[in-house]
Amino acid sequence: MQTVHVTIDYTPALRQHAGIGRYTRELVAALAEIDHENRYTLFCAGQEPEGTEWPANFTVRTSSIPAHWLTVGWHKLRLPLPAERLAGASDIFHSPDFTLPPLSHARGVVTIHDLSFLRVPQCADPGLRAFLERAAPRAVSQAHHVLADSESTRNDLIELLAVTPDKISVVPAGVEPRFRPVRETVKLAKVRARYGLPEWFILSVGTLEPRKNYPRLVSAYAQLRRQTGLPHELVIVGKPGWLYQAIYDQVTKEGLSEHVHFPGFIADEDLPALYTLADLLAFPSLYEGFGLPPLEAMACGTPVVTSNNSSLPEAVGSAALMVDAADVDGLADAMARILGNANLRVRLVDLGRAQAARFTWHAAARKLLAAYALAAH
Repeated sequence: MQTVHVTIDYTPALRQHAGIGRYTRELVAALAEIDHENRYTLFCAGQEPEGTEWPANFTVRTSSIPAHWLTVGWHKLRLPLPAERLAGASDIFHSPDFTLPPLSHARGVVTIHDLSFLRVPQCADPGLRAFLERAAPRAVSQAHHVLADSESTRNDLIELLAVTPDKISVVPAGVEPRFRPVRETVKLAKVRARYGLPEWFILSVGTLEPRKNYPRLVSAYAQLRRQTGLPHELVIVGKPGWLYQAIYDQVTKEGLSEHVHFPGFIADEDLPALYTLADLLAFPSLYEGFGLPPLEAMACGTPVVTSNNSSLPEAVGSAALMVDAADVDGLADAMARILGNANLRVRLVDLGRAQAARFTWHAAARKLLAAYALAAH
């Protein structure tokens, strides 16, 4: 590929701990490790990354204008201020967060992680949904190239936003090498004590919001307890999001307040131990643009039950039990099958490790480089 100069809006990596922020941090870090030919500018609105040493072909450019005001100016007021005025000139400007600013000469690349705000609008915060319903179609129309996290999102872009197929590249997320079974018993004991984790538990990971389908998971767990007598508790890890109270209400309704645990924030360094301690990951989401928790759990040797919708089948392959997200009975049955069948657990653990190994950030970075080559020409 001919050498190009790419500006990447690195702001999400600084403002968001998880989700798109994590995706941006890991992808750029992998890019810095494998590509020493092209030039990169990391544009940071309002703050700059701390404690990171970048290769010689990477520079950081910081704007004194906070990210919030750039969002208001570019995407709400539609001010025609070219991003190059703040970030400097480049061949490509890549926004990893659904939107594109005005550009004077650079070719735009935008990452659309999912179209949940169109596929399951009832599960999206109304304010965010209204913003993305305007900003995302503008971004894909303006962009020279569009990146999707999965084939599922690629198909949604074609169907719902009429994006030309050859304008889209799929760049899946990766599983970090730190996600592997934790063998140190002292470390496992410390994590169990730190978060008050029970001896036996089913784990679910994700923001407490309608899209994650937690009320049905709680109902399925209640059914599991009634029908099997298994000793497992339910641990739901995630920060409160939109309409989170419905989850707590369902726990109370089912009489499970002593058996469903919400430990709150889990430090990144404790996640591998958390997955290792869990007997099962239940991830019955209504829609995912990619869905990393099932793969992270698999990499740590934990079997998975997940939904058969959106991108989840392509993420987990044949290495998980899949159910209809609306089927409470099916979810309860799938959890009971895994927890009650040692042979099935062993098979899913072996398949899961192999499946998770297919997704690396270096592989994602190589696909990103190929997409930049398409965008540049």
